[in-house]
Amino acid sequence: MDIDPLDTVQTLEENGARDRAALRLNTLVAITVAILATFMGICKVKDDNIVQAMQQAQANKLDHWAFYQARNIREEVARSTLVQLHLAKTGRPPAEQPAYANAIASYEKLVDEQRKKKDELKALADQDQKEYDAANFHDDQFDLSDALLAIAISLLAVTALTHQRWLYFAALIPTVFGIMMGISGLTGGSIHPDLLIRLLS
Repeated sequence: MDIDPLDTVQTLEENGARDRAALRLNTLVAITVAILATFMGICKVKDDNIVQAMQQAQANKLDHWAFYQARNIREEVARSTLVQLHLAKTGRPPAEQPAYANAIASYEKLVDEQRKKKDELKALADQDQKEYDAANFHDDQFDLSDALLAIAISLLAVTALTHQRWLYFAALIPTVFGIMMGISGLTGGSIHPDLLIRLLS
């Protein structure tokens, strides 16, 4: 069997061109994965800090509501005592009236103090909820960024195995949206796909 040297050279050139194209694609995939992994690491640090802030806000809210309930009980006990003192005062002789008046004034002051402190605690608990919601908004952004970039890296892994260039460009779609969500989370942006977040929640 005769082997045509020209065919052999042409086959080697084609194989070499294919290998060089595959090498360029794999290099591009490796660089992209390295950039995405670095970006995901940065987002992870920020997201962990946000989660800690959410936990602290939640703990503060629970503490403030617990103190609110304690103040509420104190106010109700003081009000009940106040009613009893008013009722008892009416049947007492004039000589005992000043003592009851002093006790009533003291309990009226206590009721007023507890009501004011209770209102302050309610305002603090409401502020804690607002802080939690704001942090949760950005936590959702990081969660979505993480999911999109994980999909992109999976597609890039398949690209490296199959050497299909179109898969690389397909991987760029979740990459762009993932980076966009991550940057929005890092900068405190307002991008938040509510419908998608509700579906995933």
